[in-house]
Amino acid sequence: MFERFLIWRSRHITERVFLLIICLMVGVLTALAAHALKMALHFIQGSLTKNFANIGANYYYLVLPIVGILLAGLFVRYIVREDISHGITKVLYAISQRKSRLKAHNTYTSLIASSLTIGFGGSVGAEAPIVLTGSAIGSNLGRLFKLEHRNIMLLVGCGAAGAVAGIFKAPIAGVVFVIEVLLLDLTMSSILPLLVTSVTATTIAYMLTGTNAMFAFSQVEGFTFDRIPHVILLGIACGFVSLYFTRSMNWIEGIFGK
Repeated sequence: MFERFLIWRSRHITERVFLLIICLMVGVLTALAAHALKMALHFIQGSLTKNFANIGANYYYLVLPIVGILLAGLFVRYIVREDISHGITKVLYAISQRKSRLKAHNTYTSLIASSLTIGFGGSVGAEAPIVLTGSAIGSNLGRLFKLEHRNIMLLVGCGAAGAVAGIFKAPIAGVVFVIEVLLLDLTMSSILPLLVTSVTATTIAYMLTGTNAMFAFSQVEGFTFDRIPHVILLGIACGFVSLYFTRSMNWIEGIFGK
């Protein structure tokens, strides 16, 4: 039945139009994945800390992150049985070495592992896991519907854009993230699918969680030119902190990797 649909699609729907339909599907699925990740994090965190007292020191806060990391490690080692690595690194590697092929389990394993780690209080972010999940959704949908390789690569980027847009409610941020981090070419043939996915994911996120911004911010005072040197210094300082963090993380990973 599915093969008959693919034959009918190839005869009646052009690859370009069908790609936009798949982008719409990717936007919906990535937004649902981002929402599921948020709900899982809040559920685990609430279940673990609902009986904690608000006064005095609570040393369980020091123990819980270790338990979460241990559970995530056991899940990856004995259930996934594959190094899911850093989400964005795995996406870049898939684009450059494996013809944009991400395994089907990447559509959910990163969500489970990150939910355990972050829900138990681990000091990591949810952005990389949701980017890997979104890219895996795009990759597997493209292969399922037997699209051309260049369109599967574009769907990997669309999945990443939809994931960022869905979790932050920021469609433009999703598009810019893909262009800058995944280094996809900004052409008319790529910008429209990215926008379709990002806007769709953001719309679904608004429907599920409301229209409030994730990080509310209001500018009370106007920006003056005498602050520009301070902003430049802040940018330089943040760059050095980022460099320190990246190299320290790679150094520590190299030690434990041996």
